[in-house]
Amino acid sequence: MSKQVVAIVGRPNVGKSTLFNVLAGERISIVQDTPGVTRDRIYADVTWLNTVFTLIDTGGIEPESKDIILSQMREQAQIAIDTADVIIFITDVRQGLVDADSKVADMLRRSKKPVVLVVNKVDSFEKFMTDVYEFYNLGIGDPIPISAASRLGIGDMLEEVVKHFPEDIKEELEDDRPKIAIVGKPNVGKSSLINHLLGEERVIVSDIAGTTRDAIDTEITWQGTQYIFIDTAGLRRKSKIKEELERFSIIRAVTAVERADVVVVMIDATEGITEQDAKIAGIAHERGKGIIIAVNKWDAIEKDDKTIYRHTERIREILSFMPYAEILFISAKTGQRTKKLFDIIDVVLENNSLRIATGVLNEIMSEAVAMQQPPSDKGKRLKLYYITQVAVKPPTFVIFVNDKELMHFSYTRYLENRIRDAFGFQGTSLKFIIRERREG
Repeated sequence: MSKQVVAIVGRPNVGKSTLFNVLAGERISIVQDTPGVTRDRIYADVTWLNTVFTLIDTGGIEPESKDIILSQMREQAQIAIDTADVIIFITDVRQGLVDADSKVADMLRRSKKPVVLVVNKVDSFEKFMTDVYEFYNLGIGDPIPISAASRLGIGDMLEEVVKHFPEDIKEELEDDRPKIAIVGKPNVGKSSLINHLLGEERVIVSDIAGTTRDAIDTEITWQGTQYIFIDTAGLRRKSKIKEELERFSIIRAVTAVERADVVVVMIDATEGITEQDAKIAGIAHERGKGIIIAVNKWDAIEKDDKTIYRHTERIREILSFMPYAEILFISAKTGQRTKKLFDIIDVVLENNSLRIATGVLNEIMSEAVAMQQPPSDKGKRLKLYYITQVAVKPPTFVIFVNDKELMHFSYTRYLENRIRDAFGFQGTSLKFIIRERREG
């Protein structure tokens, strides 16, 4: 089952980023007293009592005026409604109940999505409980008092959040059709690609960035195999703030990637690869998904005999952290090479689920060690005892060594390359876990 997605919504300075950092277990967002400074990492995986979910900090409110705060809160709430399974609506006991809270509560209530109402900055339950009761007026359930800064009441809040997760996941587990997420910046041609593969105008396509409303699942059959394509939603309207546009496209990419087996990262050939593309590709890489880079609008490029080489080199340079990604040059508009996408998807799916016998892996490792001696430090040399594969999606290997500290990143990469030389694993990342085993 794909992880549930939980989004945090609230006014500036109510403690969204503080709560996000407490739950994520590390200081990911920037926290300052100036409203609207959440700029950095906006999603994290959170584990609570054996349940793992993806947490999103919707952030992004700039305090120019009350009207703008309210309109941006609505935008934020809409993003949460569109993408989250459960919404944490955070308010501030010290500022009390304000008009913006009521208006956003109306939106959340109408969405029919589960909402957990949280009242933050309750550093003393005795002192503030009467003020907490005021928030019953929002009409979206019982307010849960917490103090994110002091880590009070967090357990009660999480208990309420996970209550809303579905217990019966059999249906989703039984759906073993490959899920393909199409991600990329707004207006790169995601919907046009799905329409071309479908052969009908089913997804709204327009030159305005962000015309796709919600993440849309489309079933496409190719040569007898059914695939589910997930098209990531754009914005409801063009944001005045480029940064927010980027933020929201990243949030939507996270939720689509979470559900997918293979991620197709679409890049605009006329623009070339950008930092934003690298961020979106990085999300898929971190989550161990199969990855294909589709360079769209290839028909709009003037070409010579070096064009493909130059584009490929630039992509490999920017995405140097994922040299395994498959690259395909397409035109969603003309249909050029779009059908080849299915062949590559099938190869990547197979590689993402490939299992290698332990004996074969240990032979590869022995040969690799004989060819390049493991590193040493202060007279102590790294010894590699044993390697075994413990999981797929992505293929995950455990290597037993005498001293974890001696296992440099570069030597792990060297072993990865030897395994790739033997088995390819195109389009999928490989994960390595290093374990220590005492000699004798």
